[in-house]
Amino acid sequence: MKQVKEESLERGDGVVLTAPLSLDGNDSDSDYKTPNIIRRILSLLSAVRPGSDLTRLQATFFSPDLLLPPQFNIPKSQLQLYGEAVYCVRSDMLSKCAEEETPLGRLVAVAAWSISTLRPLPFGVGPYNPLLGETHHVSVGSLNVLVEQVSHHPPVSALCATDAKHNIEIVCYIETEVVGKRQIKLVDKSETYVANSPKLIIRFLPFSSVEWIGNVTIRCQETDLEAQLSYKGNSFWPRPSVHRSIKGKIVRSSTSETIYDIDGHWDSVMVKDVANGKQTTIYNAKETISGLKTPIVKDPKAVSTSESSLVWSEVSRAILEKRWDKARECKSEIEERQREIAKERKLKDEKWIPKHFTVFQSKECGWDCVPNNNVVAPAPIVVNDYNHFVNKKIYD
Repeated sequence: MKQVKEESLERGDGVVLTAPLSLDGNDSDSDYKTPNIIRRILSLLSAVRPGSDLTRLQATFFSPDLLLPPQFNIPKSQLQLYGEAVYCVRSDMLSKCAEEETPLGRLVAVAAWSISTLRPLPFGVGPYNPLLGETHHVSVGSLNVLVEQVSHHPPVSALCATDAKHNIEIVCYIETEVVGKRQIKLVDKSETYVANSPKLIIRFLPFSSVEWIGNVTIRCQETDLEAQLSYKGNSFWPRPSVHRSIKGKIVRSSTSETIYDIDGHWDSVMVKDVANGKQTTIYNAKETISGLKTPIVKDPKAVSTSESSLVWSEVSRAILEKRWDKARECKSEIEERQREIAKERKLKDEKWIPKHFTVFQSKECGWDCVPNNNVVAPAPIVVNDYNHFVNKKIYD
């Protein structure tokens, strides 16, 4: 079987970038407003063919095959959401991971950064399913972020980010239903933090919601420390202590000795020193993910033809202008072209390989990926509010 790299994807007339999802799931800096729920339901029913299996709708936002009407799409790709979780922040929590002076302080900072990447999402709408080979490349300050769709069946995305100023490397892969592995490397500290991801759950009853649920472990083998986090969703009964809570502890891996207790909710998390009872806030959503700025194109000629904001530009532009027929037409053209490319590849017995990552898969270990380059290059798309970050150490 021949192995080939996809050279190009559909190019739109120009890049379309929209405001990142912010504290309340939308952002005042955005021209996009979620369509009326009745309009969305009618558009979905009109798209369902006679004899369709309606049970497939439960996989709506994770299926690469289920074609949603554009009324159900926010004007950006899932790759952009993965990237925004890393590069769109108002308070620079990532550099704190490298700036903390003790291993314990650095683990707490990594745990706080990990919590900050799980943003609140709007109910009833979702991003575009990325095309195979689609990429998203953005820089903010010295941090360069690159995301690539490395598999279509099942959908798998890979992310690499490097920060030369703070000697930080991040490698993640995200599988269907938003599970996967994250690796954060503090190069000059010779420390690597490995974490799993919680699940993203969409609920319709007894009330509608989109929430992160599950247990996450962040472990650093070099320092014998780990953070154990438990994410809870909306509670059926009004129990403030449980409602969208984040609880856990920081322990020594070898002895299971608890050093800090972790307690809070999706918008504010604290740690308490079990030895002296001192409490410290490690994450405040209002300070970190409110008032986020929209990225801008710094060098249009350097934008890759596989860039998400270019591949889906015509669809996004039509959604923003509420030209739903045009949006549906453009989206169908892109998805049909993707299917044609897949058929051609199958007929030629060609196996597609990613451009920026080497991907591994096995029944025993699942998916994993390694960046082809150790350093992510500066991107033609940038976020310009980096200098507004407020850097505060968690511990003195």
